[in-house]
This record gives sequence, C-alpha cells and structure tokens, in this order.
Amino acid sequence: MQITWLGHSGFRIEIEAAVLLVDPWITGNPMLPAEREDQAVKGVTHVLLTHAHGDHAADAARLAKKLGIKVHCIHEIAEWMSAEGLAETVGFGKGGTLTLGGAKVTMVNASHSSSIDYRGGALLPAGSAAGFMIAGEGHTIYLSGDTDIMADMAWMAEFHQPDIGILSCGGHYTMDMERAAWAARKWFNFRWVIPCHYKTFPILAQDASVLKAGLPPGIEVIEPEVLEPIRI
Repeated sequence: MQITWLGHSGFRIEIEAAVLLVDPWITGNPMLPAEREDQAVKGVTHVLLTHAHGDHAADAARLAKKLGIKVHCIHEIAEWMSAEGLAETVGFGKGGTLTLGGAKVTMVNASHSSSIDYRGGALLPAGSAAGFMIAGEGHTIYLSGDTDIMADMAWMAEFHQPDIGILSCGGHYTMDMERAAWAARKWFNFRWVIPCHYKTFPILAQDASVLKAGLPPGIEVIEPEVLEPIRI
C-alpha cells in the first residue's frame, strides 16, 4: 500500500489494484505546484469525494474527464455533476460499500457541511459531508473527511477496526489536533495516524506536535510531505 499526500486533504492511495484520488484540489492549492499535477494523478483509477467544498472538490470533475474515469461521491453531488455534464459519476450513500479495483470503500458519517460554489457566488446545498473506510491488503484506512469528534466514531471503530487513520485536524473548520488525539485514543486502535487539512493556511495548525503528544506510545504519527509516498 502506498499513500501520497497532495497537500491539504488530497491523497493518492494505491491499494489492491486501485489508485484512488481523494478530494483532489490542485488549482490554487498553495501546497501542490500546478506543474506537478501529472505526477500526482498518473495511473489514477477512481476519484473519491468526501464533500463538495472547493478545497476538496474543485478539480474532481476536470481530472475525472482528463483521466477518463468516474467520480464516486454522495448521491446529491453525483446527480449535480452528471446533470451539468461535468463528469461521469457513481453516487452512493452512507453505509454503502463499493468494490474499486479490489479495495472495499464504505462511506461513513462526518460532521461537517457541504455546498457547491456555483455561478455568481451562490452556494448550492450538496447533501452532507462524509468520510470513508477503505479496506485492502490486510489494512483498513479511516479517512475522516472534514469533521469534528462524533459519537459515531465509537461504533465505526468497533465495526470497521481501522489500523490507519487519515484525520482532518487543522482546527477552525474541523477538529483540531487535541480533539483528534482524544478521539483516536478513546475509540480507535490505530497503528499509524496521518494528519491532514493543516499547514495550508495560517489559520490552520502548522505542525502535528499536539497530536503526537496526545497519543499513547505505539501509535506512529506520520507527518506527510507533499508527493512523497508513505509505504505501509
């Protein structure tokens, strides 16, 4: 398995026979040089979206068309993209599981909003935000999406038993490092934790020191570097 951070909340996850592009924001992302786009998306087989905000979904349809693949996301975003002729989509809902290149991708709950930045500055409601449990190669990844702590994390941890956590924990718009550490030690049995939705802007946390300090020994916090693969 190989997990590559694309800055902010974007990831490239190579698992089983799938190469998953999650929440691709490239245009205007201050952490990912635009000229490295082709490197970031080479060989991608599926696009996954946690929600419709521009810092997650802005490039999803464009890249799906460029690569000749589909966007997999909550039903409302999929219907809108399809109706607008932006991309081919597969819509599904929380609790639904897709098999993508041998990997099992289950949509789970997240506590956050979701809207599309539309023409003239209007905001269109776009279903609700989600996370994913991604299982394959003997591991399960909990990709939280944008969220605060939720009581749902308790059953999600028990049912899916993820050993890898990709957690949005930059604060202000999502849980911060302290809250993410609390949730991780209370409910989960992670072996590895990868922080995201941080460093991008000054308003967000700039390092994961608080997260590291809040987790017990035996959990490895991997602070990712953009376009440097993490091999598990």
